[in-house]
Amino acid sequence: MNVITGKIFVVGDNIDTDQIIPAHYLNLVPTNPSELEQLGSHALSGLPDALGRFVPEGAMKTPYTIIVGGRNFGCGSSREHAPISIGAAGAKAVVAESYARIFFRNCIATGALYPVESDRRICDEAKTGDEAVLDMGAGTLTLTASGKSFQVRPIGAAKDVIDNGGLFEHARKSGMLK
Repeated sequence: MNVITGKIFVVGDNIDTDQIIPAHYLNLVPTNPSELEQLGSHALSGLPDALGRFVPEGAMKTPYTIIVGGRNFGCGSSREHAPISIGAAGAKAVVAESYARIFFRNCIATGALYPVESDRRICDEAKTGDEAVLDMGAGTLTLTASGKSFQVRPIGAAKDVIDNGGLFEHARKSGMLK
């Protein structure tokens, strides 16, 4: 996937894995389809109420396709449930200034989400609900209404792994595993 369009959900710095998926939902098993859907319905439910709800009350999916964050997105524990829950909710990418490396790696390993980095603090210039176009080929995130465009870093070969559904699926499709 090179181009992702849709509404953005804006958060700030140090969004940790407890905010992304609170620990009491970790008993949900992502390999079970009905539990994966439930996991997605609780994505970002640990955020402060002032940020609004990522997944509306009573819904299973989010109306937001892209999350825009600040520094150190995904810090905290190494739980794979964090990127999986965001992907299960229906989001496709997070654009942030920086990531906790384990979260970044889990996005790629699970194939759940594109972790895209920006050198600019987009979370201070965009607002939740803005429509945006993330063009990974061109290396830009563009806010549709204003036309304001921000450079983002390429994710390189990690994109192919995510496109294929994670490390194991990529290895199967590449002939590394049978």
